[in-house]
Formats: sequence, C-alpha cells, structure tokens
Amino acid sequence: MANLPEAVKNQWDNIEDTMVLTTVNSDGLPNSVYVACVKKIADDKIVITDNYFDKTRANIAAGSKGSLLFITKDRKSFQVKGSFEYLTNGPIFDDMKNWVREDLPKVAAAILHVEEVYSGAEKLA
Repeated sequence: MANLPEAVKNQWDNIEDTMVLTTVNSDGLPNSVYVACVKKIADDKIVITDNYFDKTRANIAAGSKGSLLFITKDRKSFQVKGSFEYLTNGPIFDDMKNWVREDLPKVAAAILHVEEVYSGAEKLA
C-alpha cells in the first residue's frame, strides 16, 4: 500500500467534479466509466460509489485492479492505481450513504486501496 502524496492531498478539494475509473475484465479488456461520487477517506483509501456499475462491478468482483484518473481545476492531472474492496454494508458503506445524493441508488462503496500515484508520467508514490 501507498499513501496519497502531499501534491494530491493538497489538490483534492480542487478536483473537477467528474473522474474516470478504469477496470479490466478477465480477458484484459479495459472498461472506463465516469464517476462523480468519490471521497478520500484516508491517505491510502478512496471510496467510489457504485450507483450504476455493471461491467465495473463484475470486473471488481473478478479481482480487477483499477485506475482513477482526475484533473484539477488548474489542469493538473493525477492517476491513482490500486486494488479494490467492495462493501455493501458496514460503517464505510453507511457513511457513503450520507454524502451521496438522495436520488442515487447507492448500491455499494468500492474502496480503491492506493498502491501507485502518478502525475502524468511522473510516479509520485
């Protein structure tokens, strides 16, 4: 595991609203989706809400690692890579239900465990 570096933590509140989450299926084919319900819950954990996942959910269930790509309002890009934990109950799931809009389904909390962090080609962690 790795922690988000200071460069990312300092920019977290300056991130554009929509991010891109990528997983791969068992044949190695990538699947990318836009995600907006995302929260950093620790220096090494990011919660991504499963509101409408389908292929992404299947890929996570099959053990896919993932990549979360985002850009700041200052046009600085970051990519966080890691493994997933998929929660449908418990304290993290319950907390997620409190910060996601009421009209969204809130199926699960997909926790991305930070393993690598990049800004462009530069590896930060």
